[in-house]
Amino acid sequence: MRRIVNSTYISLDGVIENPQNWPSGRHEDDGRGQEIQAELTASSEVLLMGRRTYEVFAPVWSAKSGDPVSDRFNSMEKWVASTTLTAPEWHNTTVLGGDAVDEIRRRKEEPGGDIVQFGFGELSYALMEGDLIDELRLWVHPFFVGEAAPLDLLFRPGRQTVFDLAETTPLASGIVVLTYRR
Repeated sequence: MRRIVNSTYISLDGVIENPQNWPSGRHEDDGRGQEIQAELTASSEVLLMGRRTYEVFAPVWSAKSGDPVSDRFNSMEKWVASTTLTAPEWHNTTVLGGDAVDEIRRRKEEPGGDIVQFGFGELSYALMEGDLIDELRLWVHPFFVGEAAPLDLLFRPGRQTVFDLAETTPLASGIVVLTYRR
């Protein structure tokens, strides 16, 4: 059975939205974060996204090449949960319309490699409700964003779900990657 691994950036005050707009931090990056993302991407067979993530990722990553993450993103199979996206242009993209959670559950049961999902939005909460996220990697950034709308925060009402801390990886940048497994 495949695993679904969610990898999400989060600030100390719980913000998960628009990390590309966050401060880069005061500490020098030693490249370990990129290594972790490259390892996760290389070990995954499918990139799973909601429509909003697809609309951010597709134009950025499809225009890049020559590094392990962008080359892997562009070559791997991609699933997008959406009832409005009809003609994805990013190579190897399949739209999962209708009841995407049931379709993801069915596909997760098939043989194959892991499924990676970045960010935490409506699709992630639906996957949590369906007991489908096996691993959660929270990239805790060492600052408060200071403002956010309710949907920009990790917390949203939902059912209680318990994970076990599996690994803690501090990075030179001050970010700590907390890996939790079910």
